[in-house]
Amino acid sequence: MRRKFEDVLTKWNMQQKPLPLMLLGARQTGKTYILDDFCKRNFENYIYLNFFENNDFASFFANSLNANTILTNIELYYGKKINIENTVLFFDEIQECEQAIFSLKFFAESPLPFRIVTAGSLLGVKLNRMKSPFPVGKVQIETLYPMDFEEFLWAMDETLLAKSINEHYQTNESYPEIIHSKAIMLYRQYLCIGGMPASVKDFADKGKDLLIADSFIKDNILTGYLADMTKYAANVDAVKIHQIYRTIPAQLAKPQTKFMYKIVEQGSNAEKYQTAIEWLLESNMLLRCDLINNIQSPLSAFLVENFFKLYLSDVGLLTTLSRLKYGEIMQPDNRSFLGYLTENFVAQTFTANKIPLYYWNSGNKAEIDIVANLNDGIIPVEIKSGRNVGSKSLGVYIDKYHPLYAIRISVKNFGFENNIKSVPLYAVHCIN
Repeated sequence: MRRKFEDVLTKWNMQQKPLPLMLLGARQTGKTYILDDFCKRNFENYIYLNFFENNDFASFFANSLNANTILTNIELYYGKKINIENTVLFFDEIQECEQAIFSLKFFAESPLPFRIVTAGSLLGVKLNRMKSPFPVGKVQIETLYPMDFEEFLWAMDETLLAKSINEHYQTNESYPEIIHSKAIMLYRQYLCIGGMPASVKDFADKGKDLLIADSFIKDNILTGYLADMTKYAANVDAVKIHQIYRTIPAQLAKPQTKFMYKIVEQGSNAEKYQTAIEWLLESNMLLRCDLINNIQSPLSAFLVENFFKLYLSDVGLLTTLSRLKYGEIMQPDNRSFLGYLTENFVAQTFTANKIPLYYWNSGNKAEIDIVANLNDGIIPVEIKSGRNVGSKSLGVYIDKYHPLYAIRISVKNFGFENNIKSVPLYAVHCIN
């Protein structure tokens, strides 16, 4: 069980009558495994319905969406009475049955204490294309992202280091060089492996040896993603979705990381590819960072139309899609591709921490990689992949907006100087 999400499920289950829980997230992030494990460990009785494996389960919802009627149908199928006081229902691959999604409204409104969890592949896409109204306010929606670096450390049996990193983030106290170097090495391993649970597990099982880690696991995940695009999108849209996804490394590798349609297809525009981009965002395969032109809360009110960056949901998948060798990433010299890997790593970590992604620029004078609305207010975040942290952009921003402090993410150690908080790359998950 991934401990961070365990807390979410525990709090949900502590409620006397929780709303049905719907777990979104890209394929292969472990949604079914996590919910299945939780249900088995916490309930005396557990009913699992997979609408993809058995589409006949949809007939439970065909004639009536009354919660008691559906329960009776399930009881008749399994041949036993169900005591809902100690039973959990898991509707998996629920995107295959729209009526099951709509029925969650009636389970939520029932006076009986139903406990229902749901998950599905590309469920975010389905929810935005339902013919029936979605039961707004009747479902607790959560999103499962790839494992972040802290979870990676736990999987590598580096719990002590993970705890220490959080402490040093709070105090800004630097590490002895030998500890700092070890943490940077682990961070570079994460760039190679990424946060997809199957890839992380394989790396741990192989003794944390990159030479024998199975890189084909991420190849297979990417193949599955591309197959989903073909299966769940219209033929014309599927081609566009493929094109966009495959060009993300090229988009991020260029000096200006603003998404450019001409890299997808010469002469193309937003109108042609907007639907395809929305599909990838709804599927949680891509993350979006929008340009803003003013620093006021809410930042979402100051978006600049059609100016945005796109990142992959997982840096390990980006490494694989870019056809980078693990040995290249582990080298200490400042290779150019480390810049976009690092930026993608920070973007996915912020997203997992529920920090919306925005960036700011001042024409050709300055650009701040991420402007984050944190607990301390709106804070500029500069991202550097190497030790050279010199930059005029941060100074331009500080002079203009006078933030409480700024954050600089890099391979440098912890510290706080000139009102700039130095955050090593291995501590990005601490930012909130």
